[in-house]
Amino acid sequence: MSALPLNLTPGTWNLDAAHTEIGFSVRHAAIARTHGRFTADSGVLTVGESLEDTKLEVTLDVASVNTSNEGRDEHLRSADFFDTATHPKAHFVSTKISGEGSALTVDGEFTLRGTTKPLTLEVEFAGVVTDPMGATRCGGEATAELSRKEFGLTWNAALETGGVMVGDKVRLQIDAEFIKDNA
Repeated sequence: MSALPLNLTPGTWNLDAAHTEIGFSVRHAAIARTHGRFTADSGVLTVGESLEDTKLEVTLDVASVNTSNEGRDEHLRSADFFDTATHPKAHFVSTKISGEGSALTVDGEFTLRGTTKPLTLEVEFAGVVTDPMGATRCGGEATAELSRKEFGLTWNAALETGGVMVGDKVRLQIDAEFIKDNA
């Protein structure tokens, strides 16, 4: 059994959406990366006595996509990409959490646009603190990479010089905080 990282204690930890960002980037026009983010809708980290008994579940609001360009965001919400009218949420559920200290790996199933595929998050766990209001918080950073085509996001346009407008590989950068439920 793997020990819990740092001073994390068993219990229910609820996602603090106000202090969580789910960012992404993808190659644009084969020369640069376009960045965006989503709003986390809800999440629960259920910490057991060991990492093997610990589960993570997060839902995000896909319609919240924000790339700082409203026209592009509307296109991303359309059926060409996320089809948020039909699939407004994305969902991640862990299947295995492993590692030691602050370096963790969270394997899970990610559902986007009605398709579920395995996804591995590499996590740098930052630890546990008590904030000035007395709430116990934990948090950290996670990264992952996925193929957008595997989730049915296949829209693209050919470039005159070769290549395509939107790359396939999407990088995820997640900064998250959870608050321990003391009820």
